[in-house]
Amino acid sequence: MATLEGVEVEISADAVVVSAATPLTVLSSAVAGGGLGRARTLVNLHVDKDCPWQDAEVRLDAFAGQRRLAAPWVGLLTAAWTERARVAVESTHGLAALVAVTVGLSNPVAAGWSAAAGVEPGTINTIAVVDAHLAPAALVNLVVTLTEVKALVLAEAGVACDGHAASGTSTDAVVVAATGRGRTLRFGGPISDAGWVVACATRTALTAGVRDWLEARA
Repeated sequence: MATLEGVEVEISADAVVVSAATPLTVLSSAVAGGGLGRARTLVNLHVDKDCPWQDAEVRLDAFAGQRRLAAPWVGLLTAAWTERARVAVESTHGLAALVAVTVGLSNPVAAGWSAAAGVEPGTINTIAVVDAHLAPAALVNLVVTLTEVKALVLAEAGVACDGHAASGTSTDAVVVAATGRGRTLRFGGPISDAGWVVACATRTALTAGVRDWLEARA
């Protein structure tokens, strides 16, 4: 499996685990450890569809302890098949990014059209690691960039909700991390170097993950 120097990805039916030899700078919407911070390990843990999200930290802490994962860690939950996670690596101008995604489309939503409601199962979780030193604003910009890619991939695959193209699912989560190596990059938009590698890797991984999910239910 393609990867980045000092970054490893382990895929199993239990979880997708991205581990780094040195701490990563992380911005995420993770249910455990979310926000802006530092992490050695990024965990996307498989759970049952009826798993209460309020127990997320307890479940993730138990998993991290059982696997002896390096702390600090950031954790996501998903009922999607983690063993079917898709990973892609892209590079340009000496800059590389790795993206790992899990895809569940049982509850698509169209942002701005779908009504507010309780949390329902059906999740696209995206983890992106960029081999660079990223300014905080660039991390935020990358979250926007990969979200744009997600919406485009879903539209191209014909995923819809209530007569509108789906923009995601009700419980999507995203993690963007940087290794801290190299010069500081200030931008993460689609045509910046960081944005381009993340967008391309996200498109590759998500296109395959969405196709897998749709074909399994055809």
